[in-house]
Amino acid sequence: MKSRKNMQVPTDVLTGVGLMSGTSIDGLDLIAVTFRKTANSIEYNIHESQTVTYSSMWRNRLLQAPELSALDMRKLDIDFSSWMAEQVNAFSAGKLWKADYVASHGHTIFHQPDQGFTFQIGCGATLAAKTGLTTVCDFRQGDVSLGGQGAPLVPIGDSILFHTYTYCLNLGGFANVSYEQEGQRIAYDISALNVVLNALARRLGAEFDDEGKVASSGIVISPLLDELNALEYYSRKAPKSLGTEWVDQNISPILTKYSPKETVADLLATFGIHFAQQIGKILHKPGKVLVTGGGARNVWLMKQIKLHSICTVELPEGNLIDSKESLIFSLLGYLRLNGIPSTLPTVTGAQRPIAAGAVYTA
Repeated sequence: MKSRKNMQVPTDVLTGVGLMSGTSIDGLDLIAVTFRKTANSIEYNIHESQTVTYSSMWRNRLLQAPELSALDMRKLDIDFSSWMAEQVNAFSAGKLWKADYVASHGHTIFHQPDQGFTFQIGCGATLAAKTGLTTVCDFRQGDVSLGGQGAPLVPIGDSILFHTYTYCLNLGGFANVSYEQEGQRIAYDISALNVVLNALARRLGAEFDDEGKVASSGIVISPLLDELNALEYYSRKAPKSLGTEWVDQNISPILTKYSPKETVADLLATFGIHFAQQIGKILHKPGKVLVTGGGARNVWLMKQIKLHSICTVELPEGNLIDSKESLIFSLLGYLRLNGIPSTLPTVTGAQRPIAAGAVYTA
């Protein structure tokens, strides 16, 4: 496909590199996709995908980001953007496909839509300058400015690309679900997930609980399970979304109370069962569930979800377990460049839909 790096006017066929860094802080997901708009749909062809695992240095910098001064935060933003640009350039070099644009979710540092803001590092100007590609980023703030949650944004992609499933379930740092209800797309964050499970695993010197093996050896702590299930968020109606601030204020104090006397295995088991029970309340009608995200590789957790649900749970083929979000953010970039609305007020609660994202030209 001919390169259109300096293209000013979008066309119906574009190839984008999607970038996604989740709150699990496990790595940067990259995907190269060509989108083609037809009369009735948007078709896509995935060329390849890759996950670049974060070094301990990057993991620590991202974990510590919420505590930085404004000056140090800006430095992190530029450093991280420059590093992402290096990954894009390495990923794209010498390939038969040629990218027209980059669509970057960035990495969320703050998410407080009730206060009118959300913040993802990942400077679009830096990415555009260092990759030579038009860059679309900052997908969430426009929706928040219109009174929305700014999340989840993936449901528009579920509706366009994965509409044959009854539910689309993503198990990342936070878990979210997307489904059709009375002709409208409904979606919201269900609960914190890997952001909690991984933090517990780090107490044992591991980055995550591999396949849920530690959790499988634990015993459920009934009082803790009751306290987690009683959290007010679960009874709140959508639209709703979560950020690490919610974990710090609600989950961490509860776990801290039990931590001195309970094993990590028991804490992991209890939180996993708590999550599976919350999932079971949502997946309440028979149908197919597409499960993606890092949590889909947690064998024990997947078993608990199946036990607590009446649905048929399916994992996607290929690398879509890890790359579905980067795929959909590349779609959001395509929609933005073509001026097509990509946010759903029924999902976020915003005043109106918009073609989300800020555009930086190379």
